[in-house]
Amino acid sequence: MEEIIKVINELCEDDIIKIVISNKKNKDLKYNKIVFLLKENRKKEYYQIEKYTDKQVFHENIDIKDLNEKILEFMKEDFKQLSAWSSNVTYDMKISKKGKVFLGKKKSDNAKVGNKGHNKEKNYILKEGMLIQPLIDLGVFTKEGKVVNSKYDKYKQINRFIEIIDDEIKKNNYEELTILDFGCGKSYLTFVLYYYFVEIKKINVKMTGLDLKEDVIKKCNEIAKKYKFDNLHFELGDINGFKYNNKVDMVITLHACDTATDYALYNAIKWNAKMIFSVPCCQHEFNHQMKANNLEILTKYGIIQERVAALMTDSVRGNLLECVGYKTQLLEFIDISHSPKNILIRASKSNISKEKREKALLEVKKLMNEFNFNPTLYKLLENDKLI
Repeated sequence: MEEIIKVINELCEDDIIKIVISNKKNKDLKYNKIVFLLKENRKKEYYQIEKYTDKQVFHENIDIKDLNEKILEFMKEDFKQLSAWSSNVTYDMKISKKGKVFLGKKKSDNAKVGNKGHNKEKNYILKEGMLIQPLIDLGVFTKEGKVVNSKYDKYKQINRFIEIIDDEIKKNNYEELTILDFGCGKSYLTFVLYYYFVEIKKINVKMTGLDLKEDVIKKCNEIAKKYKFDNLHFELGDINGFKYNNKVDMVITLHACDTATDYALYNAIKWNAKMIFSVPCCQHEFNHQMKANNLEILTKYGIIQERVAALMTDSVRGNLLECVGYKTQLLEFIDISHSPKNILIRASKSNISKEKREKALLEVKKLMNEFNFNPTLYKLLENDKLI
């Protein structure tokens, strides 16, 4: 045993990037092979252990300091062979039937053996190293353009939103865009979006943010001036009844509460906006109205009713957008583990067939009849004879 410990300690003095333990002593042993891979995330390096059975692979992560102990756990009784790789040395360890330990070492270039990333590095649109002032002020980036470890989830969420918009933008060769951001609040996402359009896509944009709070509007205009975002302005106003007489290419509405989302979508439709991006929030309307005629099981439990009502709300919005000529998708905006309100509605003006429009409207009416809904967006569109 002392000889095995000595060899393992010698191995672990090197910077090992991969280990494969094999040749099990007992055929009835559950695992056929054990693999250690050096990984890293934004916080630290660690080893991922892959334990192979005949049909499955089980994973476990350990600290680097626990490597010696974990190798010994497998080698002292269960396995007879170990291969290990550092960046420039390959090790081969074998244990004979009599328990004698042999260690071979060979110089080699093993740079391609390890893969420190947990997965393939994602090609984010907003990359580390970019000096994006809004992300620095938000605390997502350091002054050198590095992602702050504690803000990595936020960094991924912002990139996800930009990616969803980018997927739509790259379908056309836009040289200029007029964009309205309803309920912008004091979130820096509006500033990040402006940076994306102007600095990355090189599109000439005129962007207006709208909010109900006077102090927020004042602060946002000061920030836009500080960043020298000359075509980004903020105005005081309510989504319901906001008047805009010029053409609108894109409408964005993030976390507009309850029926405020409906008024934002309605305005976008009235302006014949080419693109709509909406993340709804606090969908209370359907939950308050919901009364099932036949499917009482969905209204029996309060928490189920609340969640189903929220999903139905966005389904109806998606269908109504199709009714008025928008190709519509409902996408996951952020991982549901971070927030249950994780749906983004992406709609683009398109040539929707009459048959598809009628089918979408019929589906809405069936749902309204079953649960006695009277959706705000439906009423607005019906009053204007748009559906």
